[in-house]
Amino acid sequence: MNVGQAIIDGTKEVFSTMLMVEIGVVEVIEGRGGEIPANITSMIGLGKDIRGMLAVHCPAGVAKGITGTFLGMEVNEIDEDVKDAIGEIANMVAGNLKVSFAEEGKDIELAIPTTIIGESCSTSGMSGAHRVVVQFSMNEDLFMIELKYVSSNCN
Repeated sequence: MNVGQAIIDGTKEVFSTMLMVEIGVVEVIEGRGGEIPANITSMIGLGKDIRGMLAVHCPAGVAKGITGTFLGMEVNEIDEDVKDAIGEIANMVAGNLKVSFAEEGKDIELAIPTTIIGESCSTSGMSGAHRVVVQFSMNEDLFMIELKYVSSNCN
């Protein structure tokens, strides 16, 4: 299974069906990485056959735009609605990945999203984990979906 393509397909499906927004793919990065520029990050833990985490990293403008589209109203600040909306995006993308991995015979359990607000972040831990980051564009702004995972039979 091409994990980067599964992230792309799952994310595009979420944005087109739930937000009626088309997004573009800017870059797929595999392997180690550094700091990710984001003001809000929502992460979901993965367990069972695939262990790790999926994260949605957004600058404030993108997070407010996603939330405004979700709610059908203008959003001017990072508030509880924004935290919930980005958490829900993470949940839906992780759900789509769960389906993709299930087609490969892998069972995944998803945790409840956790949201972090700040200037930038980097994740650590999970020695030997695979890491795939897909950078997307939405209305000329950029956001990232990151997957770090460990599996004995998955690339």
